[in-house]
Amino acid sequence: MEEKETKKVVRKPRRVQKDKMVKAKLYEEQVVEVKSVTKVNKGGRQRRFSALVVVGDRKGKVGIGMGKAAEVPDAIQKASQQATKNVTKVYIADGDTVSHEAIGKVGSTKVILKPAKEGTGLVAGGAVRNILELAGFKNVVSKSLGARTKKNMAESTIKALKEQKSPEYIAKLRGKTKEEILG
Repeated sequence: MEEKETKKVVRKPRRVQKDKMVKAKLYEEQVVEVKSVTKVNKGGRQRRFSALVVVGDRKGKVGIGMGKAAEVPDAIQKASQQATKNVTKVYIADGDTVSHEAIGKVGSTKVILKPAKEGTGLVAGGAVRNILELAGFKNVVSKSLGARTKKNMAESTIKALKEQKSPEYIAKLRGKTKEEILG
C-alpha cells in the first residue's frame, strides 16, 4: 500500500477587516455630554443623538469633538474620532498649573483660567474640569461666565489653553533670558 503525503495548506484570510483590528489607544477619552436631537420632517419626527467627547493623554495634549448619529455608541465613536483629529498641545507650567491667567471666549461663553498653588486641585466644573484633567493640569482655578452650553464651554477652555505661553518662549520673543522674565 502506498501512503500519500498530505500537505496542509495554510491560507491567508481573504480580506483584513479594519474594524476588527485592535489599535492601541493613544488618548484617554471622556464623554462630556450626550443629548437627543429631534428633527421634524414631513413624515414625522426624526430622532438622533449628539455627543461631545474630550480626549487627552494627561501630558499636555487634549482635543474635543462632536458627533451625531442615529444611535448613541455611533455618535460617541464619531465624536471620539473627531476629537483625536483636533488634538492640540498645551503648555503645563511647574506645579501642574497654567503659566498665567487666560480668558477664552466662544459665543457668549467666557472661561477664565488662573494659576493655583500646589495642593489647590482643580477648581472647575463640567466640561472645563474634564478638559483640564485630560490635559494633565492638577492645580487650576477657573470661572465660567455667560452661557453654560457645554460645547461652548469646552471650546472656550481650549481657546484659553492655546493662549498659554512658556517663559522660555516669551524670553525668546523679548530677546532676554528666562531668569530675567521670571524676576
